[in-house]
Amino acid sequence: MELFKKIDWKTIDWKDVVKTYGLILLGSFIMSIGFVVFISPLKLAPGGVYGIAIILHHLFNFPIGLSGICLDLPLLLIGTLWLGPKFGAKTLVGVISLPAFISLWEKLYGYAPLISLPGQPMTPDPSANFIIALCGGVIVGIGLGLIFKTRATSGGSDIIAMILGKYLKHIPLGTLLIFVDSIIVLAALAAFKDWTIPLYSWLIIYVTGVVMDKVIAGFHSSKAVLIISDKHEEIRLRILDELERGGTYIHGEGMYNYNEKKLIFTTISRKELPVLIHFVHDIDPKAFVTIVDASDTLGDGFTSLREKALQ
Repeated sequence: MELFKKIDWKTIDWKDVVKTYGLILLGSFIMSIGFVVFISPLKLAPGGVYGIAIILHHLFNFPIGLSGICLDLPLLLIGTLWLGPKFGAKTLVGVISLPAFISLWEKLYGYAPLISLPGQPMTPDPSANFIIALCGGVIVGIGLGLIFKTRATSGGSDIIAMILGKYLKHIPLGTLLIFVDSIIVLAALAAFKDWTIPLYSWLIIYVTGVVMDKVIAGFHSSKAVLIISDKHEEIRLRILDELERGGTYIHGEGMYNYNEKKLIFTTISRKELPVLIHFVHDIDPKAFVTIVDASDTLGDGFTSLREKALQ
């Protein structure tokens, strides 16, 4: 009770709280669909606590949601004792809501494969299984990305990797996480004696990571452009007038003849890039242009820096 008295409830941004926990619940809901509808029917175990839960379900008919919470809560407790209280209420909400949604889908949907033949548990068509696994990885990646956007963690194997990282400091955390998840994948191979299972599981792990990174960074990718030209003033005016974009002059020096150069650095959207290339070529066909993918651009004219910081 003393803790609640110390909290200044007036300073809490309730809109931000609702948005944060809403994203966690939405992410957990989306992940539960991926696990129950797409991944579990194929007996795939793409690492993590729910990879183990899926193995236990197919071996002993344990409910996936119940197995997941029974594994996740002790890991969360061990992680808090070992690493300190760094997980917080957001991770706890994720750890509880995900198995709750999985249990809900288990009751509503059951354990039937998405595509099946009469009297058979799974379609023998490898291409269909590949597409189902791919869709499962995308769906789980979207859900996990939404949870990570709130700066919560997914718990499970993440905590095991963090504990190992405390003692194996020379190994990157990402490498340790891959190692832990791979052990779970190989456990599925040992349990089901099917070489396609680890292959599909590693595919899901890869796709999940790619989609998760995209969700966290944002889908509004832009281009960072560096232009070297003696006609920089004309190019500058066209960028300002036609694209209505700003930029920065960078003062440089040529490596060959030591001539002073003015480099234009600007960031534009993907659809504006062809326009920029066209008029730079018209002004100076000998211009040197470097184009780099920018996963996200924060500031005036792009994603709000404040909005991104508060996500």
